[in-house]
Amino acid sequence: MTDPKDLPYRPCAGVMLVNRSGLVFVGQRLDTTLEAWQMPQGGIDPGEHPRDAAIRELREETGVEGHLVELVAEAPQELTYDLPDDLIGKVWKGKWRGQRQRWFLFGFLGEDSDIDIATPEPEFRTWRWSPPEQLPELIVGFKREIYSELVRVFADPLAQWRNLP
Repeated sequence: MTDPKDLPYRPCAGVMLVNRSGLVFVGQRLDTTLEAWQMPQGGIDPGEHPRDAAIRELREETGVEGHLVELVAEAPQELTYDLPDDLIGKVWKGKWRGQRQRWFLFGFLGEDSDIDIATPEPEFRTWRWSPPEQLPELIVGFKREIYSELVRVFADPLAQWRNLP
């Protein structure tokens, strides 16, 4: 059996989508019965720029088109997490030990009616807006550290976004 530490990390892009009230989009995953909420994220295709992947994933998971968002900030470095041992080999066909993620903070320029999670390949069963400081409590435990770090690194840009006219 392959040692999980020998497996690479899956390249991924993630989106913290913030509305004009300073609240962040979270969706409840379809593939679990846990109270697991997360922000849009997904794999980066070979040759794809991480920002382009983030916008594509946002559209694929929420129906939000690129013209309805504005880049506010990018996390200064990749963030990684390891899957729990019981999930290694069960997700992503056993090819990855976890993910290395590039995160982007996008301001949402649209209306709630522009969000449609009933996409061709749905990820979420429901969605809501959440205060940023609650994000680490909403995510599954093995991603909690990343969400805490995102709340920290995006704190100033989030505050600036909230204060725009």
